[in-house]
Amino acid sequence: MEDKTVTIMEAVIDYIENHLDGKLELEAVAEAVHYSKYHLHRLFTDTVGMTIHDYVQRRQLTEAAKLLIFSDRPIIEIAFICGYESQQAFTSAFKAMYKSPPAEYRDSRSFYPLQLRFVLHRKTAAGDFKKEHISMAEDSDIPAWMNLMRLVIDGYPEMNEANEADYLEKLKESISGKQALVLKDGDILIGAMAFTYVPASIEFLGVHPQYRKCGIQKLFLDVLLEQYLPGQEISTTTYRKLDKADTGHRDLLLQLGFAERELLTEFGYPTQRLVLPPRQEKSSHE
Repeated sequence: MEDKTVTIMEAVIDYIENHLDGKLELEAVAEAVHYSKYHLHRLFTDTVGMTIHDYVQRRQLTEAAKLLIFSDRPIIEIAFICGYESQQAFTSAFKAMYKSPPAEYRDSRSFYPLQLRFVLHRKTAAGDFKKEHISMAEDSDIPAWMNLMRLVIDGYPEMNEANEADYLEKLKESISGKQALVLKDGDILIGAMAFTYVPASIEFLGVHPQYRKCGIQKLFLDVLLEQYLPGQEISTTTYRKLDKADTGHRDLLLQLGFAERELLTEFGYPTQRLVLPPRQEKSSHE
């Protein structure tokens, strides 16, 4: 990706972050960075993996959730602060994403972000990645892994600060148990996967947004199936169908061959288990 594109996207993100307290429309953002709104829409979606509208909404609702938990401001005031014109509109949007109305969420006293600010890389490779580029994670990868996890937090509902501490401990165990894989572009960690042998499952699969169109998820899956969990049914969990908080993670798993199984509730959040059937070994005649 060209530096110019990333520079423009950084300017867009800066503008959004500085105007989360107002109504942010594509036209206003495009005008601020002196770009055609149609061209900007395509560039942003290609770079970040979601539209400007979705990114703005998720960032504003994350800030609203933070205010609900860490301040005593009235809900209607928080609605106005975060760009909503009425408490009703705010409540409807908040409940669709957080699965509970603002007052109930406030009572939970547990904050978790829908979306954190995107951090982009200035220099990225074209991305001719192969399976042999994937390696076992080491302890030195932990800081970069945690940063990647925060960047792709849109795929992991209910990842709050308390759960993040637990996640870090599990990550250390996965690395020491040789159950964590990474893919790097130079010094940049662009993809990571944590898995378990018994039961055979994927605990985490994250790819930096700037590389999501490089087929990296399938590379990780191929390595997992060929080298670590051959001939096994592999499970993972993700959003339920039609969950508005999902930015495409469920569809990606289905495209990779996963099939729907039972509905679950994890950390109080409605999810669904998906399974990948064992791969059939090719016969010698094929």
